Amino acid sequence: MTLRVRFALWVAVLLLVALAAFGVFVYFSLAQGLANSLDDSLRLSASQAIAAVNIENGQINLSDSLPESGSVAEELRARGLTIRILDTRGQILQAFGPYRDLPLDPASLAAALRQDATLTTLTDPHENDPIRTYTAAIVENGQVIGVLQVLESLGGVQEALDRLLKALLVGDPLLALAAAFGGYLLVRRALAPIDQITRTAHRISAEDLSRRLNLPATNDEVGRLAATFDDMLARLDEAFRRERQFTADASHELRTPLAAMQAILSVTRAQLRSPEDYELALADLADETDRLRGLTEDLLRLARGETQPSGAREKIDLSTLLGDVTDSLRPLVEGKGLALTCDVPAGLALIGDSDALIRLFVNLLDNAVKYTERGGITVAGRAHADGLRVTVADTGIGIPAEHLPHVFDRFYRVDKGRAERGTGLGLAIAWQITQAHGGALTVDSTPGVGTTFTVFLPK
Repeated sequence: MTLRVRFALWVAVLLLVALAAFGVFVYFSLAQGLANSLDDSLRLSASQAIAAVNIENGQINLSDSLPESGSVAEELRARGLTIRILDTRGQILQAFGPYRDLPLDPASLAAALRQDATLTTLTDPHENDPIRTYTAAIVENGQVIGVLQVLESLGGVQEALDRLLKALLVGDPLLALAAAFGGYLLVRRALAPIDQITRTAHRISAEDLSRRLNLPATNDEVGRLAATFDDMLARLDEAFRRERQFTADASHELRTPLAAMQAILSVTRAQLRSPEDYELALADLADETDRLRGLTEDLLRLARGETQPSGAREKIDLSTLLGDVTDSLRPLVEGKGLALTCDVPAGLALIGDSDALIRLFVNLLDNAVKYTERGGITVAGRAHADGLRVTVADTGIGIPAEHLPHVFDRFYRVDKGRAERGTGLGLAIAWQITQAHGGALTVDSTPGVGTTFTVFLPK
C-alpha cells in the first residue's frame, strides 16, 4: 500500500471519527434543547390556562374555563396542545385537544395533590406516539380544588431529530470520502518530488554521480529534502573524485620507486660488475626502498586517520613538545646554513595525542626546510582565549596564490619539477591531525618572501 493511499485512509478514518463524535454531540445537544424548549412551552401554557380557569365559591366553573371556539381555541389547535381539567379523584371534568382521552398517570395525580408539578412522557395507545405531559394543581385558598394537564406530542421533536440523524449518517461518510480523495490528491502533488528523488537515486551509480534533481527551490520540507539530496550528491561526487585521484596518484607514486628499483636491478644484472658498482647499486636500492617505505607509512597514516579516532588523549606540555621537535631538526636546518628560532613561552598545555602532534610539527618543519635556501625558520607559540596558536614561518621561495587552496591535498605539489623528493603527503597528514584535534591549519605565503603555516588547537 502506497504512502498516498495510507494517508488518504488515515484522513478518512480520522475525519469520520471526528465527524461522528461531533454528530453525537450535536444530536444530543439538539435533543436536550428541543426537550427543554417543549417543557418550557408546556409550563407557560399551563400557567396561562390555570390563570384562565374561572373559580366561584371554591369550585371550578366549567362553563367558560376552556372555550372550544374563538382565538384561544385556534391558537391551541395550531400548537397541537391538549388541555384537561380533572377533579381531585382524577376524573376528567373538561378537556380540549387531540389527546383528551389519554389515560391519567397516577403518579402525576398524586404529585399534583401535593401541589408538586411534574413532567412525564406517556404513549398514545392508538398512534403509539410519545406524549409530553405537564401536570399542575389548581389551588384556591391553599387547597387543591382540581388538576390541570397540558399535553403535546413529541412527534415534531422526534421528526427533527430523525432528519438530523439521517443527514449525519449520509453526510459524514460523504465528507470523509471527499476528504480522503482531496488528501490523496494533495499528497500526490506533495510527494511528486520524492518520486523524482527515487528515480534519480536509481540512475545514480559510483561511476556517475553528476546527476542532480534541480527542483525549483521551495521553503518546505520536500524542497529542503531535495536541496539536501543535491548537496549530498555533490559531496559524494567530490569525495569519489578525490578518491579516484588519490588512487591514481598513489599508484603513480608507488610505481616510480618500483620502476627505479627494477631498472637498477636490470642494469646491474646485465653483466658482471665490480664490487664498487654492486655497492653503488645496493645504495641506490636502499634509497628507493626508504622512499617506498616512507610513502607506504604515510598512506597508512592517512587511511588510519580517516577510519579510526586519534590515539590516546592526555595532557601535553606543548612548550616542551615544540622545543624537542625543533631541537631534533636543528642539525638538518643548520646543515643547510639556515637559522632556526623557537619562540615558545613556557606553560602552553592542551589535551591531545602527543605522537600525532609531534608528526604534525615535524612535517611542517620538514616542509619549511625543503623549500628554504637562505634565511631562517621561526617556530612561535602563543596562548589565546580560545586556544593555542603555533606558527611555522620560513623565508623560502613561497607559494603562488593560485596553489594555496590545494597545498593540503594529498600528493599535491606546487612544482612537480622541484629537486626535493617527497611523497606529497606531509601537509595532508598535518591537516588531518589538526582536524582530529578539533583545530584548524591555515597557510599564508608570498612568492620570494616566505611562507607561514598557522596551527590553531583548542585547549
